[in-house]
Amino acid sequence: TMKSLYRRVAKAIILLIIGLVVNSCGYKVTYNLSGGSIPPEAKTFSVAYFPNNAPMVAPTLSNVLTEALRDKFSRQTNLQQVEEAGDFAFEGEITNYSSNTASVSSGDYALQNRLTITVKVSFQNAVDQTTSFSNKSFSSYADYDASQLLVDVQDQLIEEIVNDLVNDIYMAAAGNW
Repeated sequence: TMKSLYRRVAKAIILLIIGLVVNSCGYKVTYNLSGGSIPPEAKTFSVAYFPNNAPMVAPTLSNVLTEALRDKFSRQTNLQQVEEAGDFAFEGEITNYSSNTASVSSGDYALQNRLTITVKVSFQNAVDQTTSFSNKSFSSYADYDASQLLVDVQDQLIEEIVNDLVNDIYMAAAGNW
């Protein structure tokens, strides 16, 4: 979506500026093409299972989110995945999974619905504790035609929303936002 494209471009530009400033200060950081920065001392990462504690539950969401976050760090960093207590350690929970009306026609009937997913994440950076965070909320959404049933489109929407959430979590941890 355009929203996520603008968000990614803005984050990449800000990260580039931060990288130039940090690099000029003599602090050694490893850069990669995904826009993140990982301290060279960090060697491992771990992602605990994200339980779905939202009032409305999508059966596959916990697995999809957990695996997508693991996959992101496996593909875009040199960190090795470990079961627990990685140099970059993530845990959290899904706190919201809801569908609400996003837009209404002049005749007061729904045109678009919005699926929103919110997760709380705790991140521990064993190499640089100053970048760690606790219970930080990340939220993203996708709209779908109101004539469609959520059950018919949720797998596609979950994939899109989880992709945005994982990118935001990655940037918060590896981009030092």
